Amino acid sequence: MTMLILSVDSSASPASVCLFQDNKILSEYYINVGLTHSQTLVAMIESMLTVTGIKSEDIDLYAVNSGPGSFTGVRIGVSAVKGMAYAQNKPCIAVSTLHSMAANFLSDNAVVCSCMDARRHQVYNAVFRIHNGEIERLCDDRAISVADLIEELKETDEPVILVGDGAELVYYSCEELNEVHLAPPAQRFQRASSVAVIAAEKAKKGEMISPASLMPSYLRLSQAERERMEKQKG
Repeated sequence: MTMLILSVDSSASPASVCLFQDNKILSEYYINVGLTHSQTLVAMIESMLTVTGIKSEDIDLYAVNSGPGSFTGVRIGVSAVKGMAYAQNKPCIAVSTLHSMAANFLSDNAVVCSCMDARRHQVYNAVFRIHNGEIERLCDDRAISVADLIEELKETDEPVILVGDGAELVYYSCEELNEVHLAPPAQRFQRASSVAVIAAEKAKKGEMISPASLMPSYLRLSQAERERMEKQKG
């Protein structure tokens, strides 16, 4: 079945949008210049649709990195996709940001360790094995201390590729581990095209949801919420 997917990522500093159909990237826009996603995301989508000549009613499915990641960035991306899908009465797919980064390496046979900087010496993390174009999840998405993750990596007896905006933080904390490698810049960060690749596979399995069911996945409370809870305890 031919399915036209519009995918979005705004889970960290970069933002990207993609049109994807029949395992082909029709268009992808990527920006990382420090502007807020509220300034850029909708403009990027509108520009992409204009340049490609594709109308919003032609889109069959909307996909988004729904987290973990920046609380504000994830919320903006999810809200944008919910709004577009509601307007066209089309289904959505929520993609793990960490899972989508592993899809950057589908042509490799490797273990991919996705790391996003969660502050406070922690990363949002998940580990995947790529083999013959298939992604096997080795652990759930989680928030883990850099120290604990390094201890886990010490037990790994195969090469590991670190990806994400927390990859350097982990890499330079475990330089003695010869089998841990930093992904090259072009593959290190999440992209909307990889979101679309995961979404296409999820769609084949019937994992589509309604716009109303699409929600952010933060993994932990925001700093403001944690501080409020601490005050309430006091």
